[in-house]
Amino acid sequence: MTTTAPTTDSTGTALPEITHWIDGQRVAGTSGRTSPVFDPALGVATKNVALASQDEIDRAIASAKKAFPAWRDMSITKRQQIMFRFRELVNERKDELAQILTAEHGKVVSDSLGEIQRGLEVLELATGFPHLIKGEFSQQVSTGVDVYSTKSPLGVVGIISPFNFPVMVPMWFFPIAIAVGNTVVLKPSEKDPSSSIFLAELFQEAGLPDGVFTVLQGDKLAVDGLLNSPDVASISFVGSTPIAKYIYETAAKNGKRVQALGGAKNHMLVLPDADLELVADSAINAGFGSAGERCMAISVLVAVGDVADKVVPMIKERMAKLVVGDGRRSCDMGPLVTRQHRDKVASYVDIALEDGAEVVVDGREVAVDGEKDGFWFGPTLIDRVPLTSRVYTEEIFGPVLSVVRVDTYEEGVELINSGAFGNGTAIFTNDGGAARRFQNEIEVGMIGINVPIPVPVAYYSFGGFKDSIFGDSKAYGLQGFHFFTREKAITSRWSDPSYGGINLGFPQA
Repeated sequence: MTTTAPTTDSTGTALPEITHWIDGQRVAGTSGRTSPVFDPALGVATKNVALASQDEIDRAIASAKKAFPAWRDMSITKRQQIMFRFRELVNERKDELAQILTAEHGKVVSDSLGEIQRGLEVLELATGFPHLIKGEFSQQVSTGVDVYSTKSPLGVVGIISPFNFPVMVPMWFFPIAIAVGNTVVLKPSEKDPSSSIFLAELFQEAGLPDGVFTVLQGDKLAVDGLLNSPDVASISFVGSTPIAKYIYETAAKNGKRVQALGGAKNHMLVLPDADLELVADSAINAGFGSAGERCMAISVLVAVGDVADKVVPMIKERMAKLVVGDGRRSCDMGPLVTRQHRDKVASYVDIALEDGAEVVVDGREVAVDGEKDGFWFGPTLIDRVPLTSRVYTEEIFGPVLSVVRVDTYEEGVELINSGAFGNGTAIFTNDGGAARRFQNEIEVGMIGINVPIPVPVAYYSFGGFKDSIFGDSKAYGLQGFHFFTREKAITSRWSDPSYGGINLGFPQA
């Protein structure tokens, strides 16, 4: 939602504006365009965020470009000290950051703290960057000739992050990018942009030079500005599949490196020998945590044999105990991020009924611990979902868990592998042979064995297959370090007293 005049409160007073961060300071928007930022639990706008003009886009990129040479040439020791200090500051002030995150996204504070902790894991990995950017050396490859390699930063890199994890997802990318010597322009989601400014201020307090980390608030104009700028060397993105594909195609056409992570429809395959208590608990956690607004949420429980008859009542019983409400209270699940998104998610209940599915728990009827105008939608359980229903085929991105019944393990694997996405999946079984077979046969990038949300730890890499990823590499881990550096190979010969004069041929061993 874009406005040409700032949104006001009930008294007609303009709401506070969330600014850009350029050249180490807050910079007010000058485009005349803003977007309201809502508190989803209250259902009201509490701030406006500036939307960048082309001049502001150019200024942000120019600032990062200007800062690059000095940051690239700063000693590894000094860069590492700044990263360590930034890590300590984020950890010290994570409670404050969690409150900011919850007020704009709506997730419960415990979820916000968990998100920050996962971001800190990548930051902690980044502090060890000296070991991960070492080159190689081969001596005397030919007489008097040595060959060695170095890893160099790319330059200015762009990061475009989604609304669902406004702290964690940017931290998948920028700690590694900055540690190895790049400068960053971050374009956060306009739905929850304040945490990016908070992080920028902590980075400055840690000693980061001006221009190394820039926050550019904006909409599609800012996105296209990063994609089309000849001064931006790479793009990192997380979001929906259609946008990820657009990001990839546009950036690649302009000669940039791209890592564009898209959407998902994640399945949990449950075999008859599984621990059904664990399955029911896991379905609740993976289906409804963060209100289902995460690309690693379990959207489909694939029940083999008679498993569904047993586990669906167990899940329903647990759902009745969940408290939905304001994330700053003692609740299990918060609201959805916007009213429009809430209405879209709710529409899938009608679709399910029209398609002949059984709505076991209807999230539209939820009682909440929160203000009546919040963007509420409760956990929803739908059984016997037809494979032709949009409830099954589309990414809902909300707290909707579908149950699909199959007769055999083979049928379940075929179902998962035939989907357009390949982000995450899980199998629940007590049979080690079945689990080993599953991890070999399944065409998905991140696999859990009795683990419902198999997000890799920071020293592995995050990313899926098929329409869940576009571009050159996965996020963080070793692939992240490879993405944000490029290798130079140097062949060197230094003359010594035995040098024998001109020789136009290739060196001989």
